[in-house]
Amino acid sequence: QVQLVESGGGLVQAGDSLKLSCAASGRTLSTSTVGWFRQAPAKEREFVAAIRWSSTNTRYADSVKGRFTIYRENAKNTAYLQMNVLKAEDTAVYYCAVDSIYRIVPGTSRADYNYWGQGTQVTVSS
Repeated sequence: QVQLVESGGGLVQAGDSLKLSCAASGRTLSTSTVGWFRQAPAKEREFVAAIRWSSTNTRYADSVKGRFTIYRENAKNTAYLQMNVLKAEDTAVYYCAVDSIYRIVPGTSRADYNYWGQGTQVTVSS
């Protein structure tokens, strides 16, 4: 089992930055992938970014490339999502997730991830 706790959400203005954290506990994550998804009201949960726990392989949604950065600190069992130049359309609940199955390339589908956090709200005012 893996437990995930997100933090760092809040209310910011367009153009601001925010950093989300995802603290993981439980089973070893060395072969896992950590991903961030988001869900806006009345919309499907969508992929944002992912990183392999044991490498620097990352993937990003086109909508956040160049603005968001995913990284992790293995010693702290924590993954982060640095979000810069936030836009109103980034407003959503952001979820951290873990894919415990070994994959060379991080998955981008919700179905790839078997552990989920409770989510943290990010609101960007325009």
